[in-house]
Amino acid sequence: MSLAFCGNENNSLAYNVDRGVLNNGCFLDALNVVPHIFLLFITFPILFIGWGSQSSKVHIHHSTWLHFPGHNLRWLLTFILLFVLVCEIAEGIVSDGFTQSLHLHLYMPAGLAFMAGITSIIYYHNIETSNFPKLLLALLFYWVLAFLMKTIKFAKYTEHSVGLRQLRYCITGLLALLYGLLLAVEINVILGRRYLCFTEATEVKPPEDLQDLGVRFLQPFVNLLSKATYWWMNTFITAAHRRPIDLKVIGKLPIAMRALTNYLKLCKAFESQRRPLGSMPQGPKWIWRALRQAFGRPLIISITFRFLADLLGFAGPLCISGIVHHISKDNRTIQPPIKLLGVYFISSQEFLANAYVLAVLLFFALILQRTFLQASYYVAIETGINLRGAIQTKIYNKIMRLCTSNMSMGELTVGQICNLVAIDTNQLMWFFFLCPNLWAMPVQIIVGVILLYYLLGISALIGATVIAVLAPVQYFVATKLSQAQKSTLEYSSERLKKTNELLRGIKLLKLYAWEHIFCHSVEETRGKELTSLQTFALYTSISIFMNAAIPIAAVLTTFVVHVHISEEADLSPAVAFASLSLFHILVTPLFLLSSVVRSTVKALVSAQKLSEFFSSDEIGDEQEPNQCPAPSLHLSQPLKVVNRKRHPRDDWNNYRHEGVFDICFDQYGTPTLSNVNIKVPFGQLTMIVGQVGCGKSSLLLAALGEMQRVSGTVTWNILPSLDSEGDDSCFHCVYLGRKRGSVAYASQKPWLLNATLVENITFEMPMIKPRYKAVIEACSLQPDIDILPQGDQTEIGERGIILSGGQRQRIGVARALYQQTNVVLLDDPFSALDIHLSDHLMQEGIRKLLREEKRTVVLVTHKLQYLPHADWIIAMKDGTIQTEGTLKDIQNSDPKLFEQWKTLMHRQDGEFEKETVAESMTVLERKNLRRAMYSKEASKTEEEHEEESVESEEDDSLSQAMRHRTTIPWRSCGVYLSSAGLLLPLLLLSQLFKHTLMVAIDYWLAHWTSHVITAKMDATGRNCTVAQECGFSHSWYLSVFSVLCCLGIVLCLVTSVAVEWTGLRVAKELHHNLLSKIILAPMRLFETTPLGNILNRFSSDTNTIDQHIPATLECLSRSTLLCVSALGVISYVTPVFLIALVPLAIACYFIQKYFRVASRDLQQLEDSTQLPLLSHFSETVEGLTTIRAFRYESRFRQRLLEYTDANNIASLFLTAANRWLEVRMEYVGTCVVLIAAVASISNSLYNHLSTGLVGLGLTYALMVSNYLNWMVRNLADMEVQLGSVKRINGLLKTEPENYEGLMAASQVPDGWPRQGEIQIQNLSVRYDTTLKPVLKQVNAHISPGQKVGICGRTGSGKSSFSLAFFRMVDTFEGRIIIDDIDIAKLPLQTLRSRFSIILQDPILFSGTIRFNLDPEMKATDDMLWEALEIAQLKPVVKTLPGGLDAMVTEGGENFSQGQRQLFCLARAFVRKSSILIMDEATASIDMATESILQKVVMTAFADRTVVTIAHRVHTILNADLVIVMKRGIILEYDRPQALLEKEDSVFSAFVKADK
Repeated sequence: MSLAFCGNENNSLAYNVDRGVLNNGCFLDALNVVPHIFLLFITFPILFIGWGSQSSKVHIHHSTWLHFPGHNLRWLLTFILLFVLVCEIAEGIVSDGFTQSLHLHLYMPAGLAFMAGITSIIYYHNIETSNFPKLLLALLFYWVLAFLMKTIKFAKYTEHSVGLRQLRYCITGLLALLYGLLLAVEINVILGRRYLCFTEATEVKPPEDLQDLGVRFLQPFVNLLSKATYWWMNTFITAAHRRPIDLKVIGKLPIAMRALTNYLKLCKAFESQRRPLGSMPQGPKWIWRALRQAFGRPLIISITFRFLADLLGFAGPLCISGIVHHISKDNRTIQPPIKLLGVYFISSQEFLANAYVLAVLLFFALILQRTFLQASYYVAIETGINLRGAIQTKIYNKIMRLCTSNMSMGELTVGQICNLVAIDTNQLMWFFFLCPNLWAMPVQIIVGVILLYYLLGISALIGATVIAVLAPVQYFVATKLSQAQKSTLEYSSERLKKTNELLRGIKLLKLYAWEHIFCHSVEETRGKELTSLQTFALYTSISIFMNAAIPIAAVLTTFVVHVHISEEADLSPAVAFASLSLFHILVTPLFLLSSVVRSTVKALVSAQKLSEFFSSDEIGDEQEPNQCPAPSLHLSQPLKVVNRKRHPRDDWNNYRHEGVFDICFDQYGTPTLSNVNIKVPFGQLTMIVGQVGCGKSSLLLAALGEMQRVSGTVTWNILPSLDSEGDDSCFHCVYLGRKRGSVAYASQKPWLLNATLVENITFEMPMIKPRYKAVIEACSLQPDIDILPQGDQTEIGERGIILSGGQRQRIGVARALYQQTNVVLLDDPFSALDIHLSDHLMQEGIRKLLREEKRTVVLVTHKLQYLPHADWIIAMKDGTIQTEGTLKDIQNSDPKLFEQWKTLMHRQDGEFEKETVAESMTVLERKNLRRAMYSKEASKTEEEHEEESVESEEDDSLSQAMRHRTTIPWRSCGVYLSSAGLLLPLLLLSQLFKHTLMVAIDYWLAHWTSHVITAKMDATGRNCTVAQECGFSHSWYLSVFSVLCCLGIVLCLVTSVAVEWTGLRVAKELHHNLLSKIILAPMRLFETTPLGNILNRFSSDTNTIDQHIPATLECLSRSTLLCVSALGVISYVTPVFLIALVPLAIACYFIQKYFRVASRDLQQLEDSTQLPLLSHFSETVEGLTTIRAFRYESRFRQRLLEYTDANNIASLFLTAANRWLEVRMEYVGTCVVLIAAVASISNSLYNHLSTGLVGLGLTYALMVSNYLNWMVRNLADMEVQLGSVKRINGLLKTEPENYEGLMAASQVPDGWPRQGEIQIQNLSVRYDTTLKPVLKQVNAHISPGQKVGICGRTGSGKSSFSLAFFRMVDTFEGRIIIDDIDIAKLPLQTLRSRFSIILQDPILFSGTIRFNLDPEMKATDDMLWEALEIAQLKPVVKTLPGGLDAMVTEGGENFSQGQRQLFCLARAFVRKSSILIMDEATASIDMATESILQKVVMTAFADRTVVTIAHRVHTILNADLVIVMKRGIILEYDRPQALLEKEDSVFSAFVKADK
């Protein structure tokens, strides 16, 4: 076939120009080539030179990027132009197919135009990014030329009466219009930027965001193509392979998306609803209205995109129907095209009847549909994230104004507020995500049903009814699921509580050999949890089953009805496969229905909660300045005071309360404070005293404006700084201020930030070294700081978890001392301090530091011995002022009160004498802290360990680590699946069978429908009116089809149950193994691994394995098998497809490889940025009074904005990354559809492939594009979730303690040890094989019934000595023989169950008192009462409701420290063993109780061997034998009297120091 531009038939009219050149169709087409050639010739050199010159900076930095006017419109028009040009090319090719020779002029100009169109947009993009508008002239000329040529062509067509019937006429008109519009856009750029015809070009700057190099989230700024395909994310996602993504990499949020911007938007929306009188409307409606006003517009855009996507989605089934129909037409005769102007024309019907055209249209429709769908998701999610930021900020600002009385009255708890932030804002965000579905689902369902009706008639409605009837069932299942989840959650938290107790008391449990009792208790709760998980699994499997079975059931009923209703049922492949695809589309909205409805209900509840919270009481406005007052006024320098000679009481300057004012907590109850009228002298120490609950703290809070005032005023007088030192005549310049400045306030319950110790003390003030040192010294914090691993740079956990009460209180006071405010309010700062620290703080801190700086100090205290130091005393009683004045004044005016004080003062001083200078509480606290820190230090968290090992080696190890990040943890997958046991083969087989059956069903449908067509053709050949007459019957095909469908449904049930059951089985196995491993692990594990890490294995990791992995596994296996089976079917139908599959598979591999790494990093980043945000909220709520007293609201708000933005940008990047993946996977899927369609059409036309198989191939190709990205998303999720298995598996490798002994338990004599004789021979022990020995070759002999005291400095090996008896440490040399048996030979359980030990830290468990004393339930009530009596606890327990069955709360919080220690003593007495070991057991008991105890031990244990490890040496003066240790060896070993007589003995030195 020869080739010529105008064709080369002999009689060709193509070259006929008799009636003028312009009346020749071929010449018109040739004329249209001119503009395109012009553009290609002009722009290529410019682009080439431009790229050459920019080669150094090919990536033009986005800071210069400025959109020209009409930017988006130009991109849109160019896309439409390209699409129309493709249609023009296709139309040319189709109409050329009717002639012998090829007419190039029918499609070559369109091809050139297509190239020119692409070149124009590339050219424009480069000019725009380099901001060089003058070069746009080339485009201006091009648009003018193209517009003119097309208009001439269009005019000539009209002249020759070519009309709308001809497709080419319409296309030409459209193109002329598009070129005209593009010309208009170009002229608009000239008018906007004035680069031509104007003397001065407009100066334009890029948006502020792009000038800021920190902004890396470019979605709002890039061009339309990059927006739609997330092209700008490419570099970001590929870079994740080279280095992990952190907050530095993702940069800042663009201004429009920052929490502050969105908060202001929301506030504006709230304000606009104010009523005329200024009151705010209440109720959730008001919140919805504001949200609609602030965030409605983007949501409407999202819904529009969703509508477009859903409507385009129906192109799939329609095109399949068209293609199969076209192929199965037996007579392919189409009337020849019309010839006008010497050129052939075809109508649009003929054009659309071509199968290849439909395949290309399907390709474009799918690409558009996917793009719109992802755009809709993105816009909805971005809006949701912005909305969450705005609401969180609004909640925070509300918290800042909350009335603290609401909190103390229990109307609002910290937990409730944190739930608002963590849960309710997320519910609203999710609602916004799913909102487009609410509108799109009805449309999708209606259109789907109409199309089905059009294809299948009435039977379609019956099939649709099946789906509709099962939808409520799904909703019911969904509600049941959430109920099951709730009950599971309750059991999990109970199990966690028990596990937490078990881990905290593990040392005690091991020493008493009780671990199995507790282990059993945890297992019992786990059993209940698993039962509840079974319900959860059952409903999940029903839900999965319904998702899979509904479409099969619907298709089955439809086809059965369809065949039975009409004899002449048209069941061609076109109808069958189009309806199959439609059913797949219909099922999607119905699955979503349940989750959308649930989400809507939750959002409504959340809005209700938020509206209640926003309408709760606020504190009065007059104390709230808009911003912190400028420090220069009175905060920075301490004021100089005038007129020193005056009587101090005349000096009322700085600050006072004037007038009578009542303050009350509750507007209706009686006032907390009433008739208070006081003045506080400036620069002096005022003390407020009174009984508990008389309103001392309330007075301070009232002064700070934290209480609801009923009447009266508080006035803060601010004195300007006066330099006239000695000028007596200078009267007081008093600046009366309603607004108070910053006040240093230390609350009664200390409030600490989750920050370093320094930050807690300096509290946002600049660091002044000498001042800081003085404050640390005054609060005696230096010894505590020395213990902390990083000194004062140590992070104090949330609420100061690692510190004791006294330490926290001192830090709180230190903060108040460090601030340079004029006024200092201290609320009972001595309550948690012992006497020495109190005295030191009073002298150094309050009297020295604060008085020297002339600061006004108000001190609330119970320690009356400090009253003589006060310049002014306010005594309170029952919310009123009893009396005020100096101590002398009160002595004169109220002698009775003074006497009362005096006796109390003496008593307190007496206490002072009684409390010896021995190791006080503080020293003990420090000791505990040192121990805690030691174990913390020894074990940084596992992740840190991994990271450190990575950093320490060189780059190759880094690349290895990066490689490690990119591989899927197959080993963990193996561990997970191997735990399933026999269920695994069942699971695999059922999944494979199910998918094989699915393919079989569809294959049979193809076979059946193809036979219907051949039967029809036969019928036509043999002149039967209907196929049935010629002996064709549907019934055989139908029965096979029904059987296959029913089997399919059964297998769906089997697989869904198998997956969930496997998940349960694994969860049960892993938790059981983990618990039994942990219980038997050596003590060293708990000392070196932070408790939190082990607990996380039991909480979050177990939860992941329980609930998330099964679902992800199911989804992953389903989508993978679907993709595999689909690709298999397509390859079977058209083997050519396999060649095209290779490049697509490679593309998929790289996309998923890059995505998984980035996705995992971003997911971790999102989780890790959420924690500081939530803890900032809870911190703020707890420290409200302090923050407001210091006037630091704005600083905390600023910090909140930073946290929120960090969390939001991680979420946005995660969303963008998900969209990046999905768009790419969807495009790969559309390529699969295009290739499959073209290949199968060719195969059918030339090799007579049966039409049913073509339909089958196309239906499956459509499915691939749906499931490809699900596969990758699930793979990424699975990878994150398998991390849990990996971490648990890490703990499972722990070596347990050696519980077996050389002797069996039955060989040990029953009453052993009867005498309690202990022989220690050459004993050396260490904590671990890698560590140095802590005891070195110790020898000792303890006779039966002896009382032995062991003393020595900290770290001398005293405690290790006691642990050696229980084999808690590694004995590597020597032996201990008790009653002639070497303890190394005994089974551990037996050995430990025969001794008693009392530890230094008292540990109680939640449960009854009986359970705490005797978990084994062996002792009688009398034995328990006896033990309690010995421990001085009988009267206490007698008064409790339930006596021995009274409950002990977690950690024994409902008893004091001393009582807890006494319970531990009682516990040791219950176990009547002949050897008792006391390890510093009396540390937390006061002297009096301790002496009683010593006597009791001596009498109750008169005949038993007692080993006491002492920290107060005087407790072991009565012992029979004293052992003094130093660095793991015995220094002295004798009777105490003998050692005391030796002047130079270490023991006598200890005793002297203790006096």
